[in-house]
Amino acid sequence: MNIKQASLEELNDLVSLFDQYMVFYKQPSAPHKYRPYLGERLMNNEATVFIAYNKVNEAMGFVLNYHSFSSVSLGKTIVLNDLFVAPAYRQQGVANELIHRVVREAKQIGAIRVGLNTAKDNFSAQALYEKLGFVKETKYFSYNLSVK
Repeated sequence: MNIKQASLEELNDLVSLFDQYMVFYKQPSAPHKYRPYLGERLMNNEATVFIAYNKVNEAMGFVLNYHSFSSVSLGKTIVLNDLFVAPAYRQQGVANELIHRVVREAKQIGAIRVGLNTAKDNFSAQALYEKLGFVKETKYFSYNLSVK
């Protein structure tokens, strides 16, 4: 397995995986919408994306991260925002390797933590996160306000 930091050269692979990810989350297949969004994140260095490739250079999965800060902790953070492994490559350690790559990135930039959210019913993801040392938040609730 080869984990590569995505640039515009990998945009086609990323869009293909991202489209599958969005469909997984009950969103419409719309690569024509996702391409400009992802391209902009990469061009403006607004996200760090890692893509896992197999030995024959097929894209197996990706992780998309945003860098942020914590005022209370006075430090940099990484938000592991999107993680997806194509169905044909699941249960092969791809997600595990992608997450380890994010953790290495966090250490390299001096971040204090990597945070993520997942669906309450995504038990396989929860099991992996907890196996890797992520701790389920119990002190805070998450709230969102749609302004669209």
